[in-house]
Formats: sequence, structure tokens, C-alpha cells
Amino acid sequence: MGKRTVVPGGAAESAPAKSPRNRGVGMLIITAYGIFAVSAFARAFYQITPFPQEGKVQFVDAPLALTLSAFAAAVYVVATLALARTSATAWRVALVAVLIEMVGVIGVGAWTLIQPELFEVATVWGGFGRDYGFIPLILPFVGLFWLFRHRP
Repeated sequence: MGKRTVVPGGAAESAPAKSPRNRGVGMLIITAYGIFAVSAFARAFYQITPFPQEGKVQFVDAPLALTLSAFAAAVYVVATLALARTSATAWRVALVAVLIEMVGVIGVGAWTLIQPELFEVATVWGGFGRDYGFIPLILPFVGLFWLFRHRP
């Protein structure tokens, strides 16, 4: 049932009820963030864990790239959890996480073009998310649009 609002002149008008931001299309956005949280975490874990393997780059060989992968994973986990909740605090946390993601993917993407020698090991945000079909570049804009449409 919708909210009833009073318009000038005293007439009441029903506004359609807005669905929570974690329902409908919001669930698709949360799912996308969840997939990136899992994949970024798995990638960072594999890259950072010192499994002795032939041909595997170790953390000491590429600490910057591997740290950025772990940071991206943490941002995706926080964004996923915050987007899944409906409180005003969760909205603010999601907003900050998605903004950090946007700055991160643009900043790291540009950095990988300017100094590619620092990024011989791929990161989630490297090349603007090239290894992930550029979805990391698109996702924060979708997330921000959704958040601003569903302000608390």
C-alpha cells in the first residue's frame, strides 16, 4: 500500500510504495557485488598466499599489485554487505564503499597505463578491470545510481 500525501487544497493523493533497495534490480546489483567480492578475495588469497608453485609470482615480487588486489576484495565485501542491508547507516557505508571502488578502479586503471612496470601481476582494477570485462569500471556507476535512487 502506498503513502498518503496531502497536496495543496487538502486533497489526499497516494504515492506508490517504493521497494527496498535490496529487492528487485537491487538483488542483481548485490549479486554482482557478491560475485566480485568472492572472485577478488579468491584471486587475492591465491596471489598472496605463499604456495610454492612453479611460475607463481610471490608477494615479495609484486607487493603493490597484490596489496591492491586484497584491498579491492575488501571493498567489494564491504559494499556487498552494506548494499544487502536497508538501514540508513548501511546506505552510508555502501555509498562510501562504492565511491572508494570508483576512485580505485579509475585510479589504479590509470596507474597501470602510466606505470605498467609496477603491475606485471594483474589486479582486479588493473587496466580499468580489463580482466573482468571492464565490469569493475561500470559497476560503481550502477551502484551509485541505485543508491541515489534509494536514499533513506
